[in-house]
Amino acid sequence: MEFKDYYQVLGLDKNASEAEIKKSYRKLARKYHPDVSKEADAELRMKEVNEAYAVLGDLEKRAAYDQLGGRYRDGQEFQPPPNWDAGFEFSGAGFSAADMGDFSEFFANLFGQAAAGQAGRGGRAGPRPRRGEDHHAKIVIDLRDAYQGAPRTVTLRAARTDAEGRVSMQEYSLSVQIPKGIKEGQHIRLAGQGGPGSGGSAAGDLFLEVHFKQDPHYRVDGRDVYLSLPVTPWEAALGASVEAPTPSGKVQVKIPANSQSGRKLRLKGRGIPGEPAGDLYLLLEIALPPADTDKARQLYEMMAREMAFNPRLAMGV
Repeated sequence: MEFKDYYQVLGLDKNASEAEIKKSYRKLARKYHPDVSKEADAELRMKEVNEAYAVLGDLEKRAAYDQLGGRYRDGQEFQPPPNWDAGFEFSGAGFSAADMGDFSEFFANLFGQAAAGQAGRGGRAGPRPRRGEDHHAKIVIDLRDAYQGAPRTVTLRAARTDAEGRVSMQEYSLSVQIPKGIKEGQHIRLAGQGGPGSGGSAAGDLFLEVHFKQDPHYRVDGRDVYLSLPVTPWEAALGASVEAPTPSGKVQVKIPANSQSGRKLRLKGRGIPGEPAGDLYLLLEIALPPADTDKARQLYEMMAREMAFNPRLAMGV
């Protein structure tokens, strides 16, 4: 994916103030607006300018973009790290699908879900009472927390500006109860933890969107959980009772005789709790012992002689 240098699009230095960003945007908008511009690529340039301002003109998205962009080096293929945006607090409700059509793949991948507040979204709140804005943040939890529920402390980062308009991130911590049975993508609502209200009105809410940490063993699909379970050739051939890990603890599993790699065993109700609970699927994976000793090689040679097995026979070879 191509990295978008929004500062370059607006002709600005990375230390540009809010006022300088707004001034540059207005200047370029007058230059490239399709209704008045005589430039051949005016429509394309206007889209680039709007996209750049949608990020740099927004305090929160600019701070997140600056942190992510600090890892990029010219000439690299850009790929944001998994869960790069975890912990960033965004205000507003985000962009609609129609809005996203005007932006690049780069923008959609970074801000499509958590994007907050559009360029040109309106002026400041008037004097009349108004409820505070809802805020949104992504958090990453262990899969086991969804099985059991757990009190957790999460650290969020919120963008702030100093008197000179420079953007920085400030961290703060919150105590959160992870509900038992929560699925990836669901939200935890913290009432009154969003933006402050005006004129004595209530504060907005903070919505924490839950994602699971990448796990070397488990894959999650809704409430169902998948695990590749290694078994020995004799366990697969003869059948066996083996111990298998699950996010809720170890269980004994019966391996049917004559099992092949890829066979799926279903443990009903062992997925993420809920109404109904998900299932846990064990995908059998036959693990071969290494032929790294004389004895091991002799056993493999004996199997080759005695069993005369051709696994490619069905392929006609």
